[in-house]
Amino acid sequence: MVLLWEKFLYFFFVMIADQENTIAQGDDVEENNQEMSTNLKYLSLGILVFQTTSLVLTMRYSRTLKEEGPRYLSSTAVVLAELLKILSCVLLVYKDSKCNLRTLNRVLHDEILNKPMETLKLAIPSGIYTLQNNLLYVALSNLDAATYQVTYQLKILTTALFSVSMLSKKLGIYQWLSLVILMTGVAFVQWPSDSQATAAKEHSAGSQFVGLMAVLIACFSSGFAGVYFEKILKETKQSVWIRNIQLGFFGSIFGLMGVYIYDGEQLSKDGFFQGYNKLTWIVVVLQALGGLVIAAVIKYADNILKGFATSLSIILSTLISYFWLQDFVPTSVFFFGAILVIAATFLYGYDPKPAGNPTKA
Repeated sequence: MVLLWEKFLYFFFVMIADQENTIAQGDDVEENNQEMSTNLKYLSLGILVFQTTSLVLTMRYSRTLKEEGPRYLSSTAVVLAELLKILSCVLLVYKDSKCNLRTLNRVLHDEILNKPMETLKLAIPSGIYTLQNNLLYVALSNLDAATYQVTYQLKILTTALFSVSMLSKKLGIYQWLSLVILMTGVAFVQWPSDSQATAAKEHSAGSQFVGLMAVLIACFSSGFAGVYFEKILKETKQSVWIRNIQLGFFGSIFGLMGVYIYDGEQLSKDGFFQGYNKLTWIVVVLQALGGLVIAAVIKYADNILKGFATSLSIILSTLISYFWLQDFVPTSVFFFGAILVIAATFLYGYDPKPAGNPTKA
């Protein structure tokens, strides 16, 4: 499964690089560019649905699976994901450098080593993203995948608020309305029920409250770091791949600090790779490549389609949690809340255009 996923993503990102090279050739390939751009749009969204759903479900399953011996340390998985992200981005920069090692070395030297202040700007969001990634493991150790997926959409609210305060972004009436609907929907999803009370008694390994707090903190950190990263991208001309290398560099450093501070005793006892199995490596790969898929979606798709992908992922997570993991029993209140969250996701990305405004081909 890991090899299949890697080949799929290799094909996807090679297509992205080829698309950019084709666009640079001129107007004679405009029609071909349009077709390739459309293909990349839906391919990126399809991968986003697959990646998001797979990551949530496999992470949840890996954290609740009962096996002999110590369970893998989530802090070490975060570090490995950062290192794999760096490797993936270096390969993409290598592809953009016409597969020339000398050109790759020059690009990395010029864009990273020769611009220390630009590189240091990524330390803040990188540290926050590292915290967020660790919190997601905590959340999915204590919440079922469906509840986590819906509640985590509160990051739309925090991102919007930070965008207003940090980027002076103005939100329209539909966006403010969507935020109200979003909060209402999440409140319904978290509404206690008899089935949840019964499940809570049986669930000795975790706590609903701990999971909820982890998601809420992750939402705030995601909103701030995302807007901060967006601000940096808008102020400079460095590529997304270079920026992701910088993020991964600081992320791996912060992650290693977290490993030794919080899990140092367990690390010295059972080693860095304690509890690792095939499922753990799948989680690491999915988490590492998630940011790259998001970058591609931002580049080739719009908010409406991204909202559709998110909604489809929520539905798939709910169905698989119920039929496969069997750790979640949906109620009518949950379904109502989930529908509100999905509707809010679409509404937030809705951009009404004036009638009669011609569209450029």
